[in-house]
Amino acid sequence: MGFLGNRLGGPRKFNHQYIYVDERKEKLEKMEEQAKRELGMLPEEKKGFNPEDIRGKFIEGTTHLKKRKARGRKPFSMGVILVIIVLLIFLWNYILTGEWSFALF
Repeated sequence: MGFLGNRLGGPRKFNHQYIYVDERKEKLEKMEEQAKRELGMLPEEKKGFNPEDIRGKFIEGTTHLKKRKARGRKPFSMGVILVIIVLLIFLWNYILTGEWSFALF
């Protein structure tokens, strides 16, 4: 039989059972919602996957993206990025050659 017994198959499966759940209340709410849908008081329930439901959910989940969206501007413009790249190329050339002049040939 061994030290561990017959349980050598792997870890236990996760089994979470809710403690404070009123199944009767949930069932009544579902029935009430279905009746309202049938009477036209609520819109019809969507079935299936809709990619438009996902749009914007990632931005809503983070505060810094919400702030950026509220400001309405991008962090860097294309001109700033190009100037930084040119400056880095001149710095790289200075490190390699020791001169600030940039000779192509």
